[in-house]
Amino acid sequence: MKLKSKTVIIDGIDKKILRALTTDARTPILEIARNVGISGAAIHQRLRKLEKSKLLVGSKFILNPKVLGYSTLAFVGIYLDKAINYEDVVRTLRKMPEVTECHYTTGQWNIFIKILCFDNAHLMHLLNKDIQSISGVLRTESLISLDQQIDRQIAV
Repeated sequence: MKLKSKTVIIDGIDKKILRALTTDARTPILEIARNVGISGAAIHQRLRKLEKSKLLVGSKFILNPKVLGYSTLAFVGIYLDKAINYEDVVRTLRKMPEVTECHYTTGQWNIFIKILCFDNAHLMHLLNKDIQSISGVLRTESLISLDQQIDRQIAV
């Protein structure tokens, strides 16, 4: 089976628009239009084109988990007894609000998740009582993040 990769062609104006919005999604369209040198209507048209191409997918506000009391960020590698069980395990993980990312991976672990916890005791409870008790989970390995050094999107 041959899969085709679909790439989107963007020009310099599109790049300027995308840089402005990925830096601050609340930047007014008219401000972007003034900086780029085209009309606000042209900016809207280009944004619709980029959304239609699936290059832009939604917009969102980002919560600061530390303000909500989440001081422990951990990455957990999950070993499954059988790789075929991954969908059932992911379905259960999806119900846990602390799980903010979940990846089905190659390599050492079958599943790799990112979780936010209030503290190490919360993390230990989540691992021992919730994650390791999921049917199909063989064992886990945890990595606690001490500090995030880079947080960015792909550059355009």
